[in-house]
Amino acid sequence: MSCDPSVLKNAPLFSLLDDEELRVLADRVSIRGFTANQTIFKAGGEGHAGFVLISGAPVRVSIVDRGGEEVTLDEVQPGGIFGFASLLQATPHQTTSTATGDCRCIEVERQDLRHLVHAKPDAAMDMLSVLGRHLHQAHSLVAVRSIRNPNELIESTATRGDRIADAVAQFGGSWRFLILFGIVLTIYIGWNSSVPGKAWDPYPFILLNLFLSLVAAVQAPVILMSQNRQAERDRLRGELDYEVNRKAEVEVRGIDAKLDEVKHHLAVVENLLHNKNVGR
Repeated sequence: MSCDPSVLKNAPLFSLLDDEELRVLADRVSIRGFTANQTIFKAGGEGHAGFVLISGAPVRVSIVDRGGEEVTLDEVQPGGIFGFASLLQATPHQTTSTATGDCRCIEVERQDLRHLVHAKPDAAMDMLSVLGRHLHQAHSLVAVRSIRNPNELIESTATRGDRIADAVAQFGGSWRFLILFGIVLTIYIGWNSSVPGKAWDPYPFILLNLFLSLVAAVQAPVILMSQNRQAERDRLRGELDYEVNRKAEVEVRGIDAKLDEVKHHLAVVENLLHNKNVGR
């Protein structure tokens, strides 16, 4: 079905188009609905159309790596675009897109863009500006994902309570705390032992026992919270190490394949030289 120009105007890709350009494009494009887990296009399929998600659940864009494992490249949110690289290059899709839930998309075919550019040449520059911004955002995302630091990721999601728990655990496990705590206990016990009759907490120091119990009751869960964050940091570090190892394995397999190819070509050259020498 055709599209209303106001729907196109709300899509970031077409936000720079004027009303006349929107009307020209709206007469050509269509809106399609997809259900949960429905495949919008598959890798290797004909890249005749690109899509703009306008409402509903995100669309998962994935690719199968050299190790045969499916890797999610992006979770396209409403307003996002996918499939346009293959559309513009007129090549098969390199990725697979799947609807994670019910959603609605604008389907833009290659001839739709050709018709728009032919009728309104300035529209091409407007859309290229938006696509360029989208490309820069993708580059930034790749750069962030390639240099992820587990400590930075943990700190970026830490709340004020998490930071207080870390500070308490760090101070409570230091020599400074032990020395300061020992000095305070020595002064407290010494004062209450040296002034019988005037001591506010005489032997057996019941008030002191109460204070120590309260400190232990509060300190224990705080330290456990800090240990949980450390366990989360270790888990994340393990996942990142696994990703690095998996990427290294894929690269090693690629190098092995290249070496086999080089060996094959060397064998061909060697046979040619051998046959040439024999012919003499």
